[in-house]
Amino acid sequence: MMAVTRFAPSPTGYLHIGGARTALFSYLYAKRFGGKFLLRIEDTDRERSTQEAVDAIFEGMAWLGLKSDFAEIYQTQRFDRYAEVVKQMLAAGTAYHCYASKEELDQMRAEQMARKEKPRYDGRWRPEEGKVLPAPPEGVRPVVRFRNPLDGQVVLKDLIKGEIVFDNKELDDLIIARADGVPTYNFCVVVDDWDMGITHVIRGDDHVNNTPRQINILKALGTTPPEYAHVSMILGADGAKLSKRHGALSVTEYRAMGFMPEALLNYLVRLGWSHGDQELFTRQEMIEKFDFDHVSASPARFDMEKAYWVNHQYLKITDPAVVATEFDWHLRRIGVDPANGPALEPVIEQQRERCRTLVEMAEKSRFFYADLDGYNEKDAAKHLTAEGAVLLDELAAALEALPEWSAPALHVAVNGFAAGRGLGLGKVAQPIRVAVVGMAISPPIDQTLFLLGRDRTLARLKAAVAYVQNKS
Repeated sequence: MMAVTRFAPSPTGYLHIGGARTALFSYLYAKRFGGKFLLRIEDTDRERSTQEAVDAIFEGMAWLGLKSDFAEIYQTQRFDRYAEVVKQMLAAGTAYHCYASKEELDQMRAEQMARKEKPRYDGRWRPEEGKVLPAPPEGVRPVVRFRNPLDGQVVLKDLIKGEIVFDNKELDDLIIARADGVPTYNFCVVVDDWDMGITHVIRGDDHVNNTPRQINILKALGTTPPEYAHVSMILGADGAKLSKRHGALSVTEYRAMGFMPEALLNYLVRLGWSHGDQELFTRQEMIEKFDFDHVSASPARFDMEKAYWVNHQYLKITDPAVVATEFDWHLRRIGVDPANGPALEPVIEQQRERCRTLVEMAEKSRFFYADLDGYNEKDAAKHLTAEGAVLLDELAAALEALPEWSAPALHVAVNGFAAGRGLGLGKVAQPIRVAVVGMAISPPIDQTLFLLGRDRTLARLKAAVAYVQNKS
């Protein structure tokens, strides 16, 4: 059977890391079995839902490449459909009007708690054979409740947690439409999953208690419930509830921190799922290998250092042309125009071994695209000396005469310059680095000068000489 899965966030906040993992699991499962994945915005909570949050969800999903196979779906655009199903259920006797006031219900619960009973609706307006209901009070708009079975059990065969059994007598009659006609969350979810042919519901385990109610509604509608997989929560590395200090950030914040989308997906897929000892997966490998047999029912632990490690591996092995899109974004974010310097791909090749994130790579590559805003004070004091200025002045003249500006030619020129003066390469390369980069750390000097270009290199060498002369 072709799998159809969905990710159904409520736009009451941004797309956080736990939601992104749920979306990923849903996406991978559908794709593995040649199915469809859809994104559904559950925005019936009108007071808390915001357009800003909706936009952030779409932005995060697009950045991660978790593309829906269907057009955008909003629950608020389906109210007519929900009303239609409520009407059908009222006619079929699987739902009924309840006129109990808030005050009545509060009193009912208080009395139950005083008797040390579980607070629950007592069915006072539930139609039963031989039961005489009072006349509906005038001016009271009723809610609509689902007529939950009174006996029997709901057996949930969860794909992750195994079999879970719920007694129907523990489930009271759920409100499916409020007095103003607005449908409730559990009801909308059921109708949506039914209409959209969802075969597998993959979601956080905080929804486990909603599942028996939803299964009963689906059965009352005469349809077969989907299969369910409830994913365990994510904890911090210390075992505490995940918080911002652990990494409970929005997906867009991870982009701003310099993560590659594929690297973040790779890290997320390993939070609770494994395939032997393999740590790094391409997207296609994730699709081919993902299953629920190897998803743990125990909470996963988020380790930010491990996430950084995964990101670094991706930066080192990913085609620079792929990295370039994100690198461009980060350069522009710090006010650097990528067009004002070398092509991005060779810069990425030179920087990726020493950079864990694209933020780090952008900052360390700023000098290729923008004027220097000064020198590192400690490095300048050590290398931009009177002796260093003499070397830089002579080197500038030698490089200016080079017929070819290439990395091999620069390698020969700089090494020959050092050897001709009886100096080790470091004695020459470090003053050059400080002069052209602003600090004593850069990619190999021949690559640095080549990518920087003849004009910019010579100008910076001469500026460093002038800096020393003006200082003395």
